[in-house]
Amino acid sequence: MESYGALLKQAREQQELDFETVSRDTTIARQYLVALEEENAAAFPGEPYLVGFLRNYSDYLGLDTNRISNLYRAKVLQESPVPEGLIIKHRSPLIIPAIVTGCVLFVGLVVFAAIFFYQRYINDPEREIALKKNAESSKYELDEKLFKERLYKGDQLILGAKGGNVILTVAKTTEGSLALETPAGMQFVELSEELEMDVDGDSVPEMIVYVSDVSANENDRGAEVRIMLKSSSNAAVASTKTGDIPNAEDLPQNQKRTVVFEDNRPYPFTLNVSFRAGCVFRFRPDRKDATEDYFTSGDIVNVTASNAIRIWASNGNTAKIQIIADGKTYDLGVSRAGEVIAQDIRWIKDTDGRYKVVIVQLD
Repeated sequence: MESYGALLKQAREQQELDFETVSRDTTIARQYLVALEEENAAAFPGEPYLVGFLRNYSDYLGLDTNRISNLYRAKVLQESPVPEGLIIKHRSPLIIPAIVTGCVLFVGLVVFAAIFFYQRYINDPEREIALKKNAESSKYELDEKLFKERLYKGDQLILGAKGGNVILTVAKTTEGSLALETPAGMQFVELSEELEMDVDGDSVPEMIVYVSDVSANENDRGAEVRIMLKSSSNAAVASTKTGDIPNAEDLPQNQKRTVVFEDNRPYPFTLNVSFRAGCVFRFRPDRKDATEDYFTSGDIVNVTASNAIRIWASNGNTAKIQIIADGKTYDLGVSRAGEVIAQDIRWIKDTDGRYKVVIVQLD
């Protein structure tokens, strides 16, 4: 079988290129170029790095990127252990009847339990009441995940927008439709209807609303809805709470900090990252789950946080990073080729009583 590492090395040597030249042109560190040619997967922090660098390197050398990637995958499959299910094992002649008997008994117990609980369920007088709304209205922050919930009159949805969060209030859940009171006016979604909704009147739909269940005449039964945002920029951002912001003297003093913005009050800020070449980029806003992916030329990431964002980039030379807050923009600039970026961008309360957005360099 052909070796993708050998093809890379052969193409590089035919073009009389050394590793330093290739590293400078592709912004891939020399150690990873050598590892690709030697097919040393252990040299990479993870498979996404190897795959991304392999595609960039083969494209730079003018090789068929898909062919090189397929050769890599074939090598991985060849070196993988034989799946347990493909190994023939000799079983006792009594084991199959025993398994069949056990399965029959198990299925019988499941059917009996299902019938028993179903009878209790349909005869439960509290079943219908469980669908009704509690006395207190609820608030829901919409984010990138699919929102599925039963909404009742008075409930509120919080949606992110350019000027800040937008509040949508459930006005009605009867007569076969859901009514939402929005800054653009009252809007209705009929039963089984999927509607793209513009809530702030800018002629750009921010979300898609689908109503799967709503009563014809009982407002207290609510409406079962599914909501999906059209863009991640419309995710609700919680207001920045001063109590969640650390004091400067409580942070490690040996960490290098750069002050970006300062004000008498803290507020949400946005990170805008545009890529000009391949890069593995990871970010974690506030205390949410981290997101990691491989980005290529032309890709853009926008993420908003109320308190802090932690970022990591495999090659800072490929990413242009901007911090945007309160109408002001700060450029982090472009790092050296092959330099790894690991930073916290966060609000702190300084000793002078001012709130400041700082960039903290991490080890």
